[in-house]
Amino acid sequence: MSESVLYTTLAGEGEAEFTEKKSVFIGHAAPVKSEEEAQAFVKKYRNQYMDARHNVWAYLMKGEIVARYSDDGEPQGTAGVPVLDTIRKSGVTDAAVVVTRYFGGILLGAGGLVRAYSHTARLALEAARIITYEQYDVLELNCSYSDYQRYSAELPRFGAVIDDTLFTDRVKLLFAVKSTVTEGLSLRIREMSGGRDELVFREKRFDYR
Repeated sequence: MSESVLYTTLAGEGEAEFTEKKSVFIGHAAPVKSEEEAQAFVKKYRNQYMDARHNVWAYLMKGEIVARYSDDGEPQGTAGVPVLDTIRKSGVTDAAVVVTRYFGGILLGAGGLVRAYSHTARLALEAARIITYEQYDVLELNCSYSDYQRYSAELPRFGAVIDDTLFTDRVKLLFAVKSTVTEGLSLRIREMSGGRDELVFREKRFDYR
């Protein structure tokens, strides 16, 4: 059996606020599908909080293929990198985070900045809700009416999710199963039909676990 393929990202946009020694940190996180979308997300909050001292941001896409960040004036390594590391540690991909800081007049030091930016980013990611999808194969099965009755009892044992059923001179079933069970189901269908029926692969998709 092949290894399960998982995709973890954010369900939607989230916002969180954190105060440390009078500095107010405001975090925003959201799922993004492209660098253009990530950059537009960053620009949105840079414009919204133009009066803030810093608008630190980071985004991570396509696993580790695309990773960008900005300290936006904070000491190097104290802001953008901690935000990016927080995204990585959360396990999500295709996600962007902006952490805005309104300076409260008290210096936090390098360690304090790292902790504050990391904590705010984590709160924003949690507010956006981390979700994991699992890869499914969408399959088609054409069969006789008599075999359809037997397959209808067998498919649920493989966790099949029926998308559509078309009844004509034969029955056409369109359904999805986890990619990890496709091979086993295909063997079972051939066994039950004596080799008459075959599964036809249509596409892959990710469904929420």
